[in-house]
Amino acid sequence: MKKLFSLILCCCVATSLFAQKKLINRFLKNDTTRHNSFLPVPVLGYTQELGFEFGLAGLFAFYTEPENRAIRPSNFYLSGVYTTTGSYQLVSKWDIWTKANKYHYQGELRYLNFPFNFYGIGNQTAFEDEDKLTLRRFRLVAEAEKALGPKVYLGFNVQYDQQFFSDKEVGGIYQTSSTIKDRDGGRVITLGFSQSIDTRSSNTYPNSGTYAKVTYQYAPDFFGGENFTGSFFRLDLRNFNKISKSLILGLNLNYNQVDGRSGNPFYLMSQLGGDQIMRGYYLGRYREANLFASQAELRFRPVPRFGIAAFAGAGSVYSRGVSAFRNLKPNYGAGIRYFFDVEKSMSLRLDYGLGEKPAGEKRISGFYISLGEAF
Repeated sequence: MKKLFSLILCCCVATSLFAQKKLINRFLKNDTTRHNSFLPVPVLGYTQELGFEFGLAGLFAFYTEPENRAIRPSNFYLSGVYTTTGSYQLVSKWDIWTKANKYHYQGELRYLNFPFNFYGIGNQTAFEDEDKLTLRRFRLVAEAEKALGPKVYLGFNVQYDQQFFSDKEVGGIYQTSSTIKDRDGGRVITLGFSQSIDTRSSNTYPNSGTYAKVTYQYAPDFFGGENFTGSFFRLDLRNFNKISKSLILGLNLNYNQVDGRSGNPFYLMSQLGGDQIMRGYYLGRYREANLFASQAELRFRPVPRFGIAAFAGAGSVYSRGVSAFRNLKPNYGAGIRYFFDVEKSMSLRLDYGLGEKPAGEKRISGFYISLGEAF
């Protein structure tokens, strides 16, 4: 019996060590084959807006034309998440490039219910005015782009957004401010088009090239009342330069404009912050009709599996007739990268960002765990 027990114990230890070895190999091996991959994973993330996120997700990455080395990687993502702030959301995203990169389809389907902090409107809101709200949101976005020539795309998009709000506190800035339009939320449908030029070496981790996209969307008066009628304009510019074999400099400029026929609902205004633009700022701490933000990022990838990054930028939100450079806010920080799919350069990103220090407050900062690069 003792011999049998010893044999079973040895088998268990050997199996455990073999499993650990496979995990370590999977974690460190530089797999560069152009195969399709499906990764069912537990979700662990963190943002200032939602706190820690827990859930399940599946990421399917593939090539529509594997034998073509110029084809861009496509992916389909599905997740269900619960956060420590008591929120939950279901998300489906897709980003698909057809053969020869002739067509590009992307979109998002999202339902969420989560609390967040509201600070008022403008570029100089105060932390002491923090008001806790709850948002219920359903969002559907779909866009199709067609190549008009080498690296040039014309796109059409449609978006439906439904948002409803409730206030957890009585007498806060959300209820008392006279600058808030459509306080309880509403619905909006937009139709639009885009024009883009994309000469990047990759759409996931480029080391050279330029990306420039202009998007215009119009929201007709479908729903009446205080629901938004007007237009959105967005400009997204990116440039990448390879300084050395492992070092890349990325530059990014963003401009957003919201122009409502009879004013702008607070929830459709441009917001500074988040895990992509002006990292370090709580998304929604500052919001207004227009946004201007620029950022630079140095990306160092000494080995295929791991990388580090340092970033800095400046930006602001502002109303019509006010200069974008009047009250520019700084941000800077650093982060690490783990590339879970080396061939497609798909990464898990951990960033810590710092912002301004408002009078009488501690310095603004934020930590983020996200999939993919910031831009």
